[in-house]
Amino acid sequence: MIYVVGIGPGSPAGITAQAEAALEASDMIAGYDTYIDLIRERFPGKQFLSTPMRKEPERCRMALEAGRKGTVSMICSGDPGVYGMAGLMLELAEEYGNPEIEIIPGVTAACSGAALLGAPLGHDFAVISLSDLLTPWERIAQRLDAAGRADFCICLYNPSSKKRGDYLKRACEILLESRSPENGAGIVRNIGRSGQSVSVMTLGQLQNAETDMFSTVFIGNSQTKVLNGKLVTPRGYRR
Repeated sequence: MIYVVGIGPGSPAGITAQAEAALEASDMIAGYDTYIDLIRERFPGKQFLSTPMRKEPERCRMALEAGRKGTVSMICSGDPGVYGMAGLMLELAEEYGNPEIEIIPGVTAACSGAALLGAPLGHDFAVISLSDLLTPWERIAQRLDAAGRADFCICLYNPSSKKRGDYLKRACEILLESRSPENGAGIVRNIGRSGQSVSVMTLGQLQNAETDMFSTVFIGNSQTKVLNGKLVTPRGYRR
């Protein structure tokens, strides 16, 4: 049996009961080094299998091979189906005789980060990753432009890195073609982990903000407002 498990943002409180049960039932737990470190002490006695960043296919094959010997969980931060390993595990499963695979959902950064900001995703929203490792920047730019013009609330994953220091600025420039600089926005860093921080700002201010791979960025729609320090996108209920 193979589980693909979302462990949420990183804190023990963010792991669902379903995810915890799958991990307890597993003989082996596989995952990215950083994610293994988040749960290692909570699940003593398990065998841990890990690979560094950018070794996703190798990691999945390792978990699928381990699944021939016992019950294994492949862990992902947040939800395994949102920029996680669920898709790749299912794609590779045929090479290993199509073992039984169960996807265990988790709390993704869009939801956990939004809760810390208030309610920035209270209406229709789009989630877009600014990482161009697997998606060309031209396609990312098209999606940003379409979401901006359609007035979606937007959540940005992977806003910047050492090699992509200006990507968030470029994303904001695209959105400012259809949005006001006063459009509400926010950044949450290290969700559920040590060093967590929450910042509310405007889209104009976001353009020059510093972020990293542990940051999640939120941009409201044209109706989003700041209420008592919280970013709120109205659903539109009559009051």
